[in-house]
Amino acid sequence: MVIPAVVEQHAEELAGLWTTRERLRVAADVGLTQLARFDERILAHQDACVVAGTEGIRILNAQLETVTAGHVFASGVVGLESMSRDAITRCMSLIEVVPDARRGMSSAMGWVSSGRLRVIGKEMLDSTSAIVRAVGLTACRLHAVDPGAPLVNGFADASTVLRAEAFRAAGVLGRTDLVSSVAAIIDDNPACQFWSAWSAVLLGDRGRGLNTLREIASVPGDNRRRAFVLSCQAMSVGTAHEFLTDLADNPIGKRWVIEGAGLAGDPRYIPWLVTLMGDNQVARLAGEAFTLIAGADLPALDLERMRPEGFEAGPTDNPEDSDVAMDPDEGLPWPDQTKVHEWWTANRSRFQPGLRYFLGEKVDREHCLNVLKNGGQRQRILAAQYLCLLEPQTGVFNTNAPAWRQHRWLAQIASR
Repeated sequence: MVIPAVVEQHAEELAGLWTTRERLRVAADVGLTQLARFDERILAHQDACVVAGTEGIRILNAQLETVTAGHVFASGVVGLESMSRDAITRCMSLIEVVPDARRGMSSAMGWVSSGRLRVIGKEMLDSTSAIVRAVGLTACRLHAVDPGAPLVNGFADASTVLRAEAFRAAGVLGRTDLVSSVAAIIDDNPACQFWSAWSAVLLGDRGRGLNTLREIASVPGDNRRRAFVLSCQAMSVGTAHEFLTDLADNPIGKRWVIEGAGLAGDPRYIPWLVTLMGDNQVARLAGEAFTLIAGADLPALDLERMRPEGFEAGPTDNPEDSDVAMDPDEGLPWPDQTKVHEWWTANRSRFQPGLRYFLGEKVDREHCLNVLKNGGQRQRILAAQYLCLLEPQTGVFNTNAPAWRQHRWLAQIASR
C-alpha cells in the first residue's frame, strides 16, 4: 500500500539532499567516506520513490510545478531508474527552457548507472535539439564514456551551450588526439573560449592554451576561479611565481595570491603564509594554502585554534547587514600561528624551495591516487586535475560521482 503523504516526504527529501550534496562535493572538510554515507541517504529516498511506482512518479511530477535543479534531479533520477517515459519526457521538456532544469537532469543522468542510459543517451545525442544533445554529452562525460562523432561535431555547432560542453568533455575524457584542434579554438563566447583552453591544458598544451587560460584567470569573469586553479597547477613553479607577483600589485588580489601560493606549492611561501595566520580575515585561507604545500593536517596535529570571539563571516542575524555572501572559508580550520611556526621550524628541512609540493609530497601518480582516496573534496578535485596533467590520456577523475562508483573506479585505476 502506497501512502501519498509518506511518498511526498521521500520526494522532498530526495530533492533537498541533492541540494545539500552540491555544497558537500566541493567542501574542504568532507571526504569520500563522508560523501558515501550521504549518498546512501539519497539512495534510500530514491528507492522509496521507485518502489511507490506510478504514484511516486505522479508526486514527483507535481513537484515540478516549482522548477528547481533539485526537483528535476529527483524526478529525473526516479524516472530513469523506473524507465518511466512520462517522467523522463517531462524533465526533457524543461531542460530546453530552464538552465536549472538542465543542471538537475544532467546530475540525474550522472547518478544512475550507465546501463540505464543506453537507449535514452543515444536518443539524446541524435536529437534535433542542441540543448538535448549537450546534456547527452554531459552524461557521457560524467560516466567517462567517449561518445565519438557527436563530441567532435559539437566543436562547430551553432549552439554555445553545446560547443562549451563538447570542449569540456574533450579534456575530461582524455581525448589527446584532439589537443591541437582544441588549443587552436578562438571563440567569441567566453564560456566556449574558457572550456577550450581548459581542456587544451589538460590534454597537454602548455603554449596557446595555457596562455589563454592565464588571461582568463587574470580578470573578473564567471570562470575565473577554474582558470586560476588549473593555471597555477599547470605552470612551472617559476612561471607561477611571476604570475602571482603580478597579481600582488592589485589591491583586491590578496586572496587570489594566498590561494595561488598553495596551488603553486613552493615552500618559499610558507613563512609569509604563517604571518598571515594572525589576520583573521585570511587566516583560514592561509592555513589551507600552508596545508596544500606542507601536508600538515591542522586539526590532526593540534595546530588549530578556536574561532576568534566576535568574528563574523557570511550572513549575520543583523537585519541591517545587507551582506548575504556565504563565508568563503567555511569548513576550514583556524590555524594557531605559534604552533604552526614551531611545526614548520621542525620540519622545513624536508622541503626544498623552488620545487612543487602537493600536500607534503612531490606531485606523482601514486600520491594523487592516495589523495583521491583519503583527501577532502577540495584536495581531491586538485588531485584529479594533477593526475590528468601527468597522464592526459586518462582524463579527469569525477570526484562528484556517486561514492560507490568512485570506489570502483579507484580500484580499477590502482590495478593498471
